[in-house]
Amino acid sequence: MTEQTNPKAGVPAINTAAVDAGRKHEAPERPPVTNPNAAPVLVKLTPPFSVRASQFLWILSFAAGGSAVVYFFVIRQTQLPLIADVVRGVSGGRAEQTYETAADVVFWIVFGVMVAALLAQITLLVSFMSRRPKVRWWQLATFVVQVILLLLSTELVAIGERGEPLQLLFAAQCGLVLLALLASVLPGAIAWSARQHDIRRGPQV
Repeated sequence: MTEQTNPKAGVPAINTAAVDAGRKHEAPERPPVTNPNAAPVLVKLTPPFSVRASQFLWILSFAAGGSAVVYFFVIRQTQLPLIADVVRGVSGGRAEQTYETAADVVFWIVFGVMVAALLAQITLLVSFMSRRPKVRWWQLATFVVQVILLLLSTELVAIGERGEPLQLLFAAQCGLVLLALLASVLPGAIAWSARQHDIRRGPQV
């Protein structure tokens, strides 16, 4: 940029042409890539660690529960006489066929409750991962059922030498469910469920 002197005023004049040329080389401001007023967009983010830990523990409990169901069915013929003896001890003096029928009924009731609780927990886990409200209360209810089943099974069906592994499977399932429930009520998991949806601002159109 050069200066010119005004001969009349004696004041140096600025070369405006050079100033205009310098302004042309300045980069214009970039437009924003997002619009703060844009509608929110649903996104799928990775759940927090507590939620993933709860999910993993639930899956382990399903494996233990499924193994208990299969094992209980396999040892059915072995356990039926033992169950009949338990029924005979409660109410004696009846026909042998009555005790055999009662043992069969007890077996299938326990077996049905085991299967129903397992299927309910699988369904509830899907609802939990979908952030359905009040799912934890239903999961807690299934845990209470399993604890009652564990206590009754030690006296009714999980008896004898072959009943001991069944008791261990019941106990492992209950322990895993309890840990899964505890992980699901950690602050991160509670906040994740309360949020229900992960959103972000959409790009400017």
